Amino acid sequence: MPIVKEDFPSRTAHGVAITRAAHQLLDLPRVFEDPVALTLLGPQAAAGIRAAEARFNRRYARYLRGFLVARSRLAEDALAEAVARGVRQYVLLGAGLDTFAHRNPHLAAGLRVFEVDHPATQEWKRQLISNARLKSPGSLVYVPVDFERESLGQRLGANGFRADEPAFFSWLGVTMYLSKEAIQETLRFVVHSRVIRSGIVFDYLTMPGRWDLLRRWGMKLLMRRMAAAGEPWQTFFEPAQLHAELRHLGFATVRDFGPEEINARLFENAGARLRVGGPGRVVLARI
Repeated sequence: MPIVKEDFPSRTAHGVAITRAAHQLLDLPRVFEDPVALTLLGPQAAAGIRAAEARFNRRYARYLRGFLVARSRLAEDALAEAVARGVRQYVLLGAGLDTFAHRNPHLAAGLRVFEVDHPATQEWKRQLISNARLKSPGSLVYVPVDFERESLGQRLGANGFRADEPAFFSWLGVTMYLSKEAIQETLRFVVHSRVIRSGIVFDYLTMPGRWDLLRRWGMKLLMRRMAAAGEPWQTFFEPAQLHAELRHLGFATVRDFGPEEINARLFENAGARLRVGGPGRVVLARI
């Protein structure tokens, strides 16, 4: 997960939540419907976004917003397919301020949602939920994990997760903050039981050497800003190498969504002002 100082929530989680909320206000048609996003952030969120509308509509901001909402849409579309195949456990790794559990369209199917995050970020989120007077559904299970001291598998198991039953994992906005060893450890946990129908969706950044000159300049500025906030980027991937590693770990199918695929799937025929054009990609891997 993004590095979180003891007793302090992730700043990145708040920025992503604001971006998802801005999508609800500024972009029509929307590619990702999240009616809870603004409610969770409180009554001043909408006014703040409107006041900063010019900043949100800068070209770079629209590219970033496009990617953030696209990865959530791809994750929830893949989850719906997994539920149709019989999956009844959904694990959000590094859940941040994600609102899926409060809009869960698969309640009747019995889908349980496990939100995994650092205790400080999770406590902050629960306070926001309380302030917004949102009721946490019975299908939601909070799993606070201090990854420096605790095991993901042990904490999930202690909170009712069944490792011998199919599960779908969402891991968004996290891999770039971790070491490659930590990423592989989590992927091994997902795949270790070889339970069929299980899978994971996650995003990653390509190697800086693949970026064009203008994008490299902009991304380096963002990298410095993230490092100054205490959440530096650590890991980048070559797509072909990542796919080979996933198959070596035991994933049977790997599908990768780059900017061209995302634009064609979500933006080009929707009349939206958003587009994706950065180094971020989204992977869907299944057992």
